[in-house]
Amino acid sequence: MENAVDQNAESSMCHVIYDRFGERDVLQVVTSKVPAPDRGQVLIRVHGAGLNPIDWKTRKGLGFAARQIEDSLPWTPGYDVAGEVVAVADDVTTLAPGDRVMGMIGFPATGGGYAEYALAAADELAIVPEELDLVTAGALPLAALTAWQALFEVAKLESGQKILIHAGAGGVGHFAVQFALERGAHVVATASAGNRDFLAELGVHEVIDYRTTDVAEECYGLDVVLDLVGGEAGKRSLHTLGEHGVLVTIPTVTADEIISAAEELGLKAHGMTVRPDVFHLDEIAELIEDGDVKVHIDQAFPLAQVADAHELLEGGHVRGKLVLDCR
Repeated sequence: MENAVDQNAESSMCHVIYDRFGERDVLQVVTSKVPAPDRGQVLIRVHGAGLNPIDWKTRKGLGFAARQIEDSLPWTPGYDVAGEVVAVADDVTTLAPGDRVMGMIGFPATGGGYAEYALAAADELAIVPEELDLVTAGALPLAALTAWQALFEVAKLESGQKILIHAGAGGVGHFAVQFALERGAHVVATASAGNRDFLAELGVHEVIDYRTTDVAEECYGLDVVLDLVGGEAGKRSLHTLGEHGVLVTIPTVTADEIISAAEELGLKAHGMTVRPDVFHLDEIAELIEDGDVKVHIDQAFPLAQVADAHELLEGGHVRGKLVLDCR
């Protein structure tokens, strides 16, 4: 038994689907009935849906999430949402209609974020700080949680340590540099020359132009490397680590080869996969509330322009985050 959708809500909604893996032309915007929340769920009127690299990789049939959904097509992508709760199941007592929420939802098999309305488990959702508008908040969960868990759970970054963050101006990167600075670390980041000022404004101590400088010649004795690029960049970065340093690599495709290369050098490297964690999201929300962390939106797209958003996402040179404005 669920509470009915609020009478002001529409009975139908637009959402994005694809019914096969492929290029951007498989993305379609369709109309369906607004779903009702089942046990433990809430219905959200989505304002912002974040875009993440996993979205285009999964659309192409690449990676572990694609294996999870290949028998469930057509499928609505999107793991990041923020919006307003419009209905809750009878057993949900922690949230109520009108609450402003954000979360990493339905990961990895359900998704559903690229939509005007989305269902989410109540325990996946955190309250959005008043300082943050809901479209912007939609860009936060997956990237911020990736940065948080990589730095503090896997690398165990501490105050006073020196860290190199690859692709510091990107979605995960721009959160990671801010979290590391807030923790009291000395932060070095790689970026293109065009992002130097952006990172300097965030407080990064040193910015290295990866196009002109080899980090292995520039850095040594580091405590932590957060590798958001993978491949050769990750392997070269092993040479910047101190004896007890650790490298955390995020791209899953090259994680095994980087970990093997680290073992050959007698060094530590780990891969990781992000997971939803509402307690971490609450901690991140507090940092935003206090003004210590900002979410940078490179561009917002309406749902109808989802293919254009994926084109930019796939290009790999986004500053901060891309988001769908689903209002």
